Amino acid sequence: MSIQSLLADALTKRSDLLSATQLQKTNCFRVFHGTVEGVNGLNIDRYGAAWLIQSFHHTLTVKELDDIKAQLLSVEALPVVYNDRSNKNSRVLNDLDSETQIVATTEQITLENGIQFSSKLRHEGQDPLLFLDMRVGREYVHANSHNKTVLNLFSYTCGIGTAAAVGGASKVTNVDFSSFALAAGLRNAQLNGVESVCEFVQSDAFPALRQLAGLKVGGRRNQKLPKYPKLQPQQFDLVFLDPPRFAKSPFGIVDLINDYQGLFKPAMLTTKSGGTIVCCNNVAKVEREAWFNSLVRCVEKQGRKVSKHTWLDCHDDFPSFDGNHPLKIVALQIN
Repeated sequence: MSIQSLLADALTKRSDLLSATQLQKTNCFRVFHGTVEGVNGLNIDRYGAAWLIQSFHHTLTVKELDDIKAQLLSVEALPVVYNDRSNKNSRVLNDLDSETQIVATTEQITLENGIQFSSKLRHEGQDPLLFLDMRVGREYVHANSHNKTVLNLFSYTCGIGTAAAVGGASKVTNVDFSSFALAAGLRNAQLNGVESVCEFVQSDAFPALRQLAGLKVGGRRNQKLPKYPKLQPQQFDLVFLDPPRFAKSPFGIVDLINDYQGLFKPAMLTTKSGGTIVCCNNVAKVEREAWFNSLVRCVEKQGRKVSKHTWLDCHDDFPSFDGNHPLKIVALQIN
């Protein structure tokens, strides 16, 4: 089938979503999830007052792009931004005409369940400033943060932290290594009038986590440790752990396939008794139940127990094969 036909099918499947979004005060969502819907590596999203097309494996032809634009404009006449990210480093390859370039590089204010988020479809980073598949995570913390202290790890632009603050959290601590991401997070907090509740800690996650957990800060063998912010041990009512698939730093290695526990253990130690830690793993090859069982074993090794757990499944605009979505999110209540 052509891309045009596949997109038409995807839009038809989302007819209820498209009708409901105005009532839900939401104008950011996915309309084509190519990996599942027929074109691997092609994603099409609505971000506020613009459409965003991203291709990760192959550059769209002029005809393909024109056909997609025509279909999107028939849904709603908004500017269309195309980011060709098919190079191996995922950087945007293509130029835009001057009018579209202005749209792409100008701040857009998007709405998700009435919460405002800042968005630029092209900026100094690579990814959009709000990951749309994490909507269910933001909804969970919004509904479960009232009068609670929240630790948001690998916070990126602090969508989780902002949702928690809007949900009535007493304090939100956002931790990320990127000053650019945290600046965007501050902007999100300001848009919603919750900046006084939010703290922004620019730090590698390993030293931040280990200090908060009351553990010694160490590093990889023969690695000189750079400076890092000093933090006092502290526990939180709700901890949100959403690490990248793989990353190296002098303090340690993030590896969601082979060593999720390296991050989970100190994060769990920062979680109060009776509190909740929300764990995310976005690696498709990691089997859901095996990963969950490894988390429970890690909790039990520390003399604690998981008293309740809740799986958070991505919304229908992010379909999956046989219900097994690559992004796995589980909320663990720990005693």
